[in-house]
Amino acid sequence: MTLFSCKPYTFLLALSFAVAAVAAAAATDSPQAAPGELPPGYSTTVTGTTHDFDYFMGSGWLTTQHRLKATGVGSKEWDTFSATLCETPYLGGMATVDEMYMPSKGTAGLTLRSFDPAKQQWSVYWISSRDGLLELPAMLGGFHGKQGEFYNEDHDAQGRPVKVRFLWTLRDHDHARWEQAFSYDNRTWETNWIGDFVRGDRAKLCDEGRPRR
Repeated sequence: MTLFSCKPYTFLLALSFAVAAVAAAAATDSPQAAPGELPPGYSTTVTGTTHDFDYFMGSGWLTTQHRLKATGVGSKEWDTFSATLCETPYLGGMATVDEMYMPSKGTAGLTLRSFDPAKQQWSVYWISSRDGLLELPAMLGGFHGKQGEFYNEDHDAQGRPVKVRFLWTLRDHDHARWEQAFSYDNRTWETNWIGDFVRGDRAKLCDEGRPRR
């Protein structure tokens, strides 16, 4: 009795189907971008005004940050840490700079925003104290009422292409939330970073526009 009783061409055909099935299963397990599709709400033409970030001026902010430990793999593990944020306007409000100090991480980050009056749109850039590099591309968007939306395309830490979304929600005079989400498949969003902000005393939290160390 032989191990395979089927004819060689029958076995090869069966093997090809098996390989195809394994490949299809692997593709299903990994998020795939759908050509021509865009995730819900995605737009790089969202507009705003030069007053969009007035809400943050004149105060220091205490913030609790929640960052997903791994993106694009279905992780549910979050890293939570505290930080302090101070913001300063420039050029009559057409540019803003805020610094977020994260003492438990031993790092800080700088957000630079510039407003294009022709497009009525903000460009938002991030610089980390880890490398001092201006991250590109900028996130583009603005506020409508108490909701801010910013979008663009980028790559995650593993080099995978993603659509990126920032959402700001101004909950009341003293509380705001920021959320970052990635879309790997052009159909769904995975929120991977959340920041909850509480207004504080700038004189106690900030020193010449920067978080006190």
